[in-house]
Amino acid sequence: MKDKTAQPSETREFLTFLVKLALFVIILRSFIVSPFNIPSESMQPRLMVGDYLLVAKWPYGYSKYSMPFSVPIIPGRLLANKPDPGDVVVFKAPPSATDDYIKRVIGLSGDIIQVTNGAVSINDVEVARKKVDDYTHLVSPNSPCYADYFETTNENGALICRYPQYEETLPNGRSFRVLDVTEGSVGDDTESFVVPDGHMFLMGDNRDRSADSRFPAVEGQAIGMVPEENLVGRALVSVFSTDGSAEWIKPWTWFSAARWDRIGESFE
Repeated sequence: MKDKTAQPSETREFLTFLVKLALFVIILRSFIVSPFNIPSESMQPRLMVGDYLLVAKWPYGYSKYSMPFSVPIIPGRLLANKPDPGDVVVFKAPPSATDDYIKRVIGLSGDIIQVTNGAVSINDVEVARKKVDDYTHLVSPNSPCYADYFETTNENGALICRYPQYEETLPNGRSFRVLDVTEGSVGDDTESFVVPDGHMFLMGDNRDRSADSRFPAVEGQAIGMVPEENLVGRALVSVFSTDGSAEWIKPWTWFSAARWDRIGESFE
């Protein structure tokens, strides 16, 4: 004889499993790590369009911006810590604090920042900067060249983009590479900015392709000075990257489009 209680019991167990799974995902994304994908060239050479990474939630503490959809269940910021200059951070962009952006921390509260002829100065001391080998990448749907004159070929005859590249070293010793592809572009010469209390001065590594703290906050464009309370987390590790050539109806292209050499790169 069929047990009439079996079906309700199985349904209840399945629903319980779904609730537990949802709670696990919410806790994971709110307090440990969350995914983020790169939509623009503003952080080249470190990050490219089509990169997917994990963002660590714990380094700077927790706020409503740590929660999915910025649900306001956390008052203020708990276990707050300041970022270090050089950190690559994800944050809610001013003025509305609705969209996630990613930039590098250059200055904190009280710092005086100025850009002159493309060179960054912090508290009247120019950031150490040296020319290094050009940055190159294969031309792909996700990564075309900014202009035809940057396009060339590599030793295998494949189309690549080639850009002038520099290494900068902040006063705390953190070094990273930046692109400065156009002399005299907007943002190469700025006024002197004093970072307000509780704010950050953020810049993209691709200096001529980044609408960052050098420009006033405008919805969907530049970000101005960013409040520390807008922090979502710190970039942790790249977990996948695609050049944009994959087609859903051709599964083999899912593998050929992957940029395997970019997977597993950390931000430490």
